[in-house]
Amino acid sequence: MKKSALIRMAAFAAILITLVTQSPLSRAASAQNAALEKIARSVTIYRDNWGAPHVYGPTDASVIFGFVYAQAEDNFWQIEDSYIQALGRASEVYGEQSLNADLTNRTLEIVKISQAEYAKLSPQMKDICQATADGLNYFLEKNPQVKPRLITKFEPWHLLAFGRFAQYQLFIYRQSGVRDAEIRGAVQEVRAEGPGDGATGRQGEGAPQEPRDGVMEQASSDRPVAQLGDYVIGSNTWAIAPAKSASGHAMLFINPHQPFFGPGQWIEGHVHSDSGWNMSGATFPGSPFPSLGHNDNLGWSHTVNNPDIIDLWIEKFDDPKNPLNYKYGNGYRAATEWTDTIKIKTDKGVETRTFKFRKTHHGPVVAVRDGNPLTVRMAKFESYGVIEQRYLMGKARNFKEFRQAMSRLDVPMFNTMYADRQGNIWYLYNGAVPKRDQKYDWLKPVDGSDPGAEWQGYHTIDELPQIFNPPSGWAQNCNATPFLATEEGKGNPDASKFPKYMASGNDNARSRISRRVLGEKAKFSFDDLARSAFDTRVIEAEAQIPPLAAEWEKLKTQDAARAEKTAEAVAALKSWNGVSAIDSVPMTVFTLWFYTSLQSQAQAMTKNDPYPKIAVLEYVLGDLAKSWGTWKVAWGEISRIQRVHTSGNQEPFSDDKPSLPVAGGPGDPIGIVFNFYAPVAKGQKRRYGIAGHSFVSVVEFGPEPRALSLIQFGQRADPQSKHYFDQAELYSKQRFKPAWFTLDEIKANLERAYHP
Repeated sequence: MKKSALIRMAAFAAILITLVTQSPLSRAASAQNAALEKIARSVTIYRDNWGAPHVYGPTDASVIFGFVYAQAEDNFWQIEDSYIQALGRASEVYGEQSLNADLTNRTLEIVKISQAEYAKLSPQMKDICQATADGLNYFLEKNPQVKPRLITKFEPWHLLAFGRFAQYQLFIYRQSGVRDAEIRGAVQEVRAEGPGDGATGRQGEGAPQEPRDGVMEQASSDRPVAQLGDYVIGSNTWAIAPAKSASGHAMLFINPHQPFFGPGQWIEGHVHSDSGWNMSGATFPGSPFPSLGHNDNLGWSHTVNNPDIIDLWIEKFDDPKNPLNYKYGNGYRAATEWTDTIKIKTDKGVETRTFKFRKTHHGPVVAVRDGNPLTVRMAKFESYGVIEQRYLMGKARNFKEFRQAMSRLDVPMFNTMYADRQGNIWYLYNGAVPKRDQKYDWLKPVDGSDPGAEWQGYHTIDELPQIFNPPSGWAQNCNATPFLATEEGKGNPDASKFPKYMASGNDNARSRISRRVLGEKAKFSFDDLARSAFDTRVIEAEAQIPPLAAEWEKLKTQDAARAEKTAEAVAALKSWNGVSAIDSVPMTVFTLWFYTSLQSQAQAMTKNDPYPKIAVLEYVLGDLAKSWGTWKVAWGEISRIQRVHTSGNQEPFSDDKPSLPVAGGPGDPIGIVFNFYAPVAKGQKRRYGIAGHSFVSVVEFGPEPRALSLIQFGQRADPQSKHYFDQAELYSKQRFKPAWFTLDEIKANLERAYHP
């Protein structure tokens, strides 16, 4: 027999042995691996010169697979960390400090509800969830050097848990006013020696997103004032109609302000499938596709609004015969009770503790105040359809289809600003707002035993405040009232036509400067819009400096010696043009003075001083001199951007490490478009940004969309990557990078093309 024939027989025998001995599970795994390899080969990731991924593939599921894979390349640590928290397992990694957050997660039953929901999803939505898990698992398989801290295999339903965690636990739940620590009064620890009192059990220190020893902690310095620590994360968004556009095309300014670190930071990307899905924008690490941005025909952005979509009920567990019975109407209903275990990392190893939870028909018991258990309900929490709605928004080809997607109201909140190629602009005060009897005060916990205090369905999209193609030719929202979304008298919604619980919020300084910017030009070019996105005029300087100067003049007549000590600073403020710049000393003095003036500590400090504005100025100038040796400190010396570990709690800021100056400032309270929140950094002279302009983009909807974009640091979280901090230089200079969209321009500016 020939040698070649022997080789073939040996090979055939090996195959037979493999088939006979291989278990059904291993054969299934092999088939799964082969399927993933096939998907991976069908997908191409184009990394442009800024490292942004453009993912092309034959199906929507395939580009989701590739997009998630690319995100894992850029920042797997954050993806896993976010999912760990979403599964209520942070205590396994961080120990006792995360127990309160994990207890909240388990109380809300995020895992249980998400698992049950996955089983009911449409085939298309299951494909999205599966593609997300497959992309992450394939990344781990192909990158064995990456060592997960906890999750070695991602499941499809994990995406639903992550969505609920990011949308509800981290955000909407906190709007109820319930603190994570209050959960200890609502749950009961079950111990070997008998039930324990959750309220007096061991106290945690907070969730990983609220760390004790890191960047985010530095926002809570023990300095009494002038720290810019209690920042408000807002957002800006504008739309410009063709009548207001130099090119005759609608334009959109996308500017959601998010923390620079942790689960809510932005990551940029672009997905393009042969089915016609072509979406570019940004999302949170671990999400299946961009959650805002633009496609071929239209685009949108969000700002946070404040519709009443969460309520608390006071429950009365007063049945002496059954402690689980709670009063309702003329009788009682029975609460549901369950137990769950949480593993907690300790110095001695992993400890497992068991807790008892309960819920009424309103929702889970999340706190006990004044002896009264409180339950919570959040709009659309259990019927979570955010992923499907966002998918349909990104697939929409025109306003009719986009509005139809929005009418689902499964995205439970967020102002939405829209523009399209047909020249339409639209602003919607979006919200899944429950209908309620207005005789109750829904801003406070209501009586859970009163059947009248129940939700009565949801308002429809037609019942929400909105404007479509306003006569002014522009719309804006910066987390303020929806009733001043455009020029006064030019098509704003009428506040009297909406229930008070639907839309709250006053005007704010960021909205005022936005209306000024949008109203002062007859026509905006694309370049005009790009420059305006980084506008640094400080609108509050106009209102606040004259009263300060007037008080100083009064002081001068009464106490010339005291007035002389601040004379130079007051003169500098009076002559200032009100524009922030990195070399501006007045910007430093004004921002710290105005912010400090608003703090309760400052008001207490100046209560008996007839010149309170000057007293705060004296404090600020002295505080600057203490740190810098002089009060004449340029804003760019203080206001800095520096990248540290993606978590926000693994690495402190340092004046000894590279950073860049930033002209932006705290939009709340000073009123500036270029938002940058930089609190006191513990032990440092300089202050480093932790929130503000994060993903920034401007889009023009011509025959083909034209876009510019920027994220504050760079695409990769790896300090060794050239894309770790490369966009920060543009950020410091108030400039954009191109956001290439067509394959030809992507290839013309290509760094690398590859399969996952």
